Amino acid sequence: MSEDGPRIVVTVAAPVEAVWDAMRNKDKIRHWHGWEYEGTEGGPGLEEEIDLIYFTQVTADAASGILTLGNGDEFVVEAVEGGSRIALTRAPYGANPEWDAYYDDVTEGWITFLHQLRFAMEFHPGEPRRTLFYSGAGARSPIAELGVDPQPDDTPYELDLIGEPAKGQVWFTSEHQVGLTVDGWGNGLLVLSHIPPSEKKPDGASMAILSMYGDVDRDSLDARWKAWWEERYPTPLDLGG
Repeated sequence: MSEDGPRIVVTVAAPVEAVWDAMRNKDKIRHWHGWEYEGTEGGPGLEEEIDLIYFTQVTADAASGILTLGNGDEFVVEAVEGGSRIALTRAPYGANPEWDAYYDDVTEGWITFLHQLRFAMEFHPGEPRRTLFYSGAGARSPIAELGVDPQPDDTPYELDLIGEPAKGQVWFTSEHQVGLTVDGWGNGLLVLSHIPPSEKKPDGASMAILSMYGDVDRDSLDARWKAWWEERYPTPLDLGG
């Protein structure tokens, strides 16, 4: 496969067989891929999205640990000291012209989802989650707005998270994203993303995915976050779905 596309690498503290199963079992894919949503106006929901991405025109070889998606993105899962390494090489830009406008967005999505996979495998293997998702255009970064300091992985933090005292640790950082574990969400996960205004995205783009476990008041959490988010990001994003 061409190496022209971006490469994303995540190491998971779990055996190859378990990681491969998490990527090929529909119920387990729901534990880490994307976020909960229902299709609207005939569009796909999360279940249909999983079917389309992971089970439509794909090539999966468990023996070699290689999964090639219908769009040409290729995953390689291999054993390393302490667990498994997942390396995703994206199909080159231009391989799927219909999605060229969203190429960078899809790459950012894979960064998020592979870190959500690692989190699910290491802290909540086999456990369902609940999620909340917010997105919008705007030049203001939710990372800065929330007072998040993108420190190295595993750095402890404490902050006020929209009226909720929160603590945990930094799960990951990338050029445009930061992930935080949140103790009060049943040891959940918050992923924040911000792409500043640019030629490709003149209005900028921000997203947040909240993953929670156990007995968490999701409705109350949604009410606080929705009010905060819509005040700062009233213009919706075109997510290409």
